[in-house]
Amino acid sequence: METAAWATGRFAAVISVSVSCEYSPGDLVWAKMEGYPWWPCLIYNHPTERTIVRGKGKSARVHVQFFDDSPTRGWISVKYLKPYKGSSDGETMKGGLFYSTKPEIKRAMVLADDAMTKDKTKRLELAVCNEPSDTEEEEEEMEEMSENASGNSEDCNSEEDVKSNKRVMSSERAVKAKRRRVLDSDSDHDGSDVEFKPDGKEAASSEEASSGVDENESSDTETESVAESPIKVPSKRKRGEVKKPAKRSSLGNGCSETPKRAATVSSEAKSKLTSFAAPESFESQANAGSGSTGGFSVWEHEKLDWLQEGKRRDAHRRRQGDPDYDPCTLYVPEDYLNKCTPGVRRWWQLKSQNFDAVICYKVGKFYELYHMDAVTGVNELGLIFMKGTWAHSGFPETAFGRFSDVLVQKGYKVARVEQTETPEMMEARCKSGGHSSRFDKVVRREICRIITKGTQTYSVMDCDPSENHSKFLLCVKEKEDSAGTRVYGVCFVDTSMGKFHVGQFPDDRHCSRFRTLVAHYTPVQVLFEKGNLSVDTQKILKGSLVSCIQEGLTSGSQFWNASKTLKVLLEEGYFKEKQNSENGCSLPSVIKSLTSESDSLGLTPGENSELALSALGGCVFYLKKCLIDQELLSQANFEEYVPVDITTAKTMSSSSLFARTGQRMVLDGVTLMNLEVLQNGTNGTIEGTLLERIDSCCTPFGKRLLKQWLCAPLCNPKSINDRLDAVEDLLAVPDKMSEVSECLKKLPDLERLLSKIHSIGSPLKSQNHPDSRAIFYEELKYSKKKIADFLSALEGFKVMNEIVDLMEEVASDFKSKVLKQLLTRKAKNPNGRFPDLSAELTRWDTAFDHNQARKTGVITPKAGFDPDYDGALHNIKAVEEDLQKYLDKQRKLLGCKSMQYWGTGKNRYQMEIPESAISRNLPQEYELRSSRKGYKRYWTKEIEKMLAAMVNAEERRDAALKDCMRRLFYNFDKNSKDWQTAVECIAVLDVLMSLAHYSQGGDGPLCRPVILLPMDNAPPFLELRNSRHPCITKTFFGDDFIPNDIVIGSKDEGSSSEASCVLVTGPNMGGKSTLMRQAGLLVVMAQLGCYVPAEACRLTPIDRVFTRLGASDRIMAGESTFFVELSETSSILQHATEHSLVLVDELGRGTATFDGTAIASAVVKELAERIRCRTLFSTHYHSLVEDYSHCGAVRLGHMACMVENESEDPSQETITFLYKFIEGACPKSYGFNAARLADIPEEVIQQGHRKAKEFEKTTMSLRIFRYLCQVVDGAISDENAVRKLTEMINRL
Repeated sequence: METAAWATGRFAAVISVSVSCEYSPGDLVWAKMEGYPWWPCLIYNHPTERTIVRGKGKSARVHVQFFDDSPTRGWISVKYLKPYKGSSDGETMKGGLFYSTKPEIKRAMVLADDAMTKDKTKRLELAVCNEPSDTEEEEEEMEEMSENASGNSEDCNSEEDVKSNKRVMSSERAVKAKRRRVLDSDSDHDGSDVEFKPDGKEAASSEEASSGVDENESSDTETESVAESPIKVPSKRKRGEVKKPAKRSSLGNGCSETPKRAATVSSEAKSKLTSFAAPESFESQANAGSGSTGGFSVWEHEKLDWLQEGKRRDAHRRRQGDPDYDPCTLYVPEDYLNKCTPGVRRWWQLKSQNFDAVICYKVGKFYELYHMDAVTGVNELGLIFMKGTWAHSGFPETAFGRFSDVLVQKGYKVARVEQTETPEMMEARCKSGGHSSRFDKVVRREICRIITKGTQTYSVMDCDPSENHSKFLLCVKEKEDSAGTRVYGVCFVDTSMGKFHVGQFPDDRHCSRFRTLVAHYTPVQVLFEKGNLSVDTQKILKGSLVSCIQEGLTSGSQFWNASKTLKVLLEEGYFKEKQNSENGCSLPSVIKSLTSESDSLGLTPGENSELALSALGGCVFYLKKCLIDQELLSQANFEEYVPVDITTAKTMSSSSLFARTGQRMVLDGVTLMNLEVLQNGTNGTIEGTLLERIDSCCTPFGKRLLKQWLCAPLCNPKSINDRLDAVEDLLAVPDKMSEVSECLKKLPDLERLLSKIHSIGSPLKSQNHPDSRAIFYEELKYSKKKIADFLSALEGFKVMNEIVDLMEEVASDFKSKVLKQLLTRKAKNPNGRFPDLSAELTRWDTAFDHNQARKTGVITPKAGFDPDYDGALHNIKAVEEDLQKYLDKQRKLLGCKSMQYWGTGKNRYQMEIPESAISRNLPQEYELRSSRKGYKRYWTKEIEKMLAAMVNAEERRDAALKDCMRRLFYNFDKNSKDWQTAVECIAVLDVLMSLAHYSQGGDGPLCRPVILLPMDNAPPFLELRNSRHPCITKTFFGDDFIPNDIVIGSKDEGSSSEASCVLVTGPNMGGKSTLMRQAGLLVVMAQLGCYVPAEACRLTPIDRVFTRLGASDRIMAGESTFFVELSETSSILQHATEHSLVLVDELGRGTATFDGTAIASAVVKELAERIRCRTLFSTHYHSLVEDYSHCGAVRLGHMACMVENESEDPSQETITFLYKFIEGACPKSYGFNAARLADIPEEVIQQGHRKAKEFEKTTMSLRIFRYLCQVVDGAISDENAVRKLTEMINRL
């Protein structure tokens, strides 16, 4: 019975039904895939397997449909399912497990709530998704691959079987896939080495033998039969032979050995689910489970002595301990290579040059992973080991994007190796080369791409980007100049867009500018010159960039100097297409500006740009190694990087400084972190940050621009007011705004698409990039994807045009200059910024048949669009006409009207003449070619000539068609300036709409900030009335947030002081830190051009916000808490101007009380009296408060609280925090209250309280003594001195 079930392939299904499962079809659940948010789902039977469960025990997965407007389905692990209890359930509220702000999930909850009201049978009617998910199709190919490798020929008896198998229903296909997997995990009876040792005759295709995939196969055969494979395997084994009763149990076990697979979800679902992460955590498969019958435990590569840790050498034979050892290369002994088969030998050659990369080695239509890479594939991707004594796994070509992305996200480098010739080309090469060794008799393979986290370009072979924000590759070089100042040269690029930022700048001892750079443009990968970086820079890389991939390059050969960089840029001809005619040099103007003025060729670096050019050189070397240098550099998209604070010269008078348009507010890395502007301090995500609060941008390029604006708000009141006007203008046209929002949501990521189109169209890349020689089995699929990308870009620009049409009619009434410019076309108004795209778009609409191209994957241009194609067609037509004329002429000559042309291919145009007409004298040039009964066929030299012309024209037509797509994209890219400008305009519109969106609906009153230029005699000020924290709407205990007035530098009703420094006191947990962060965030929002959550907001521009908040150490960088505090303080004292805002929270807490108080006191004095910048300084040092209570430059304020039962016993005290910021000092910090809230044992608190009383007495006695001495010495001439002394003694 079992054998019969097995033979019919239903065994797997039988197993899955028997698995007990707590869920049944029609249940509503929350489902989660690792790396995705929780999502409301409906459980229902798989459309073909008719079951809800796959697998058993912990590895069981359940089939669900995700609620959505266009539903998708997938298999979810049981441990990631939770019952759905409705959208009003506590867990969906803020702080709950299922809480989400995403509109897609809120919409899904509405659909799920609706389904809750129905019974199970009605719910199952909602299960409408029957499309197979991507991975299910891929799985089939994967099974096919492992089956070919293992030589299980049972399903592939002959070609006819294969063809009929293809037509079998998909349900059987799914079951069959399972059976294959089970079969594969069982060990084979035939010695498994057989497939890896081809005999002599097959030496030519030896490595093909290793995988059972024949390189000679034609690309359209989906399933190769084993009969075609070069492996010598008996074509039909008897079933009885394989399935001996004794082995039944092991076959059963085989099922459980199958590793967990990534949950299968369609591409549509992927795009809906937010950030893409690695698939389900795969269980790695033990070696023994996949070996030959004996079950060996050590792979072949683990036995190689020269590969062992500690014994390895690099390509230059340097040992691992050598300071110059290069971990990216490996020395492979020549005698070992000579023992390898040709294909494996080539693999080792590539591996020895790229030892740090996982090599995806193309064999036929699969990518194969060998040795240590195969182990990585099994552990990280859940692949299955193939049979054999050496580790070996792989996946089909179509799955490359998905699998490579998982590896790259986990920090691996992935090298894609392609076959760059066909077996026929190989044979021709061997023949023409004369003497060829056995190692030549293998198809040529080349590395076509190396992908790392910092060099992703999301080409058609890769998967789509999972995040909207930029991922930068940063290259850095540093030196000390003659004056001992630290100087940095940097180059950073987002490879998905091809924009390079290059710059050089001096920095201080704390590397403030460098820290700010990595905070504004967070890199995912850093390149540096080995031995070049100072200890401080290394500390930053170890501390703030600890999760970022860091790679050292060898000085000179890899990290080029400035002159070599310029030489390579010119020699490689990257900028030929975008030649800069003005400066007579083929370097882009930004690079040209970094070269010496005296050298017109641009080969000599300028004085202050050696480091910047060298950093660019390191970057170009790396991109070249990854094989993306041509596509990125040929965009010639460079920008000089100038640190935000360099333009702030302390010498200029303030009003003229802020009136200069370019001035930006400086937010350094520390401030961005402390204020939680871009990421929160708890888990580094954007939850609870200012970015999350104000970001409602609809486009990816809008989101990226908003992030840049947030890092550098404006300082010029005129520009800020213009943005605020734009917000008002947009709020005045709500209907238009919602229409435009709908349009914006349709836009793809056009910035990245433009870069993709440029890359495909690049003539430079098409000439000599190995990808142009590679043989892809899925060429048509990639072709269709390129066309789909191109058409989606065209559609996107059409939508942009519509947006401008929509807004143009109201734009004339707008007050905001910037908004008017964005929405006015250049053609209509010289002040307009938006390019006129209509003519270009119409031209592209008529260039080729879009639907036809989408379907066929081939672009056939219409007449007049591609001169090469048109010329070839014209020539073909002319030759056809000539041939027809010639035939007519011959008919007249012979007087035979029935004469006609016959033949195909190279034998075309033979004149077929009836024998009856031949009896007359035939012209001499007639040459007999062939005959049939009653007819003879002739050719003439004339016809031969015309046929040659015809063949030539046809070849040109086909070549033009083949290259047509590239040239089409190239033509599109010629207009890149306009496309780019359009994207920039819409990005700004998107950000302004996002600011308007926030300004429209806060959680309370919002006001338009008033920004005034500072008057030369009046001090800078900040005035916030009834202001609230933008990211906190409720307090920790669930009450409403309490608004506060924050006034610095101007007279308040409650206080006559114009002091620029406010000392903030108050109980522990009373809200001091929140108040300070609130002040910082609100000024950022005001200068960003956004409404702020307050009743009134007035201020003079702030040039920089400094923060010293929270206690944290940098263990990785070897810095203590107190050292971090002092470093941040030092940076403040060096860089603050009178226009800065300084927020200092409890300075000095990391050291002894007296040292701390002394340092804090000195810093307050410096900030209040010398720098005179707006400062909020919170402290628990009450002696400090007393010292400054009579100082005119300092004002006191505190967070109010209400104390009941204030007595000797702290356990009786109850303190109510009022969270209100009011005038005056708070007498105590009520630390024991915090201790009680933190559940410190009562006896410890009592003991502490007794100690506190002793301290207070001692301090009071000292104070009385000091006061007495001052009175006696006459230092204090106060008539109330006696009364004061009496009060103090009484208190004691």
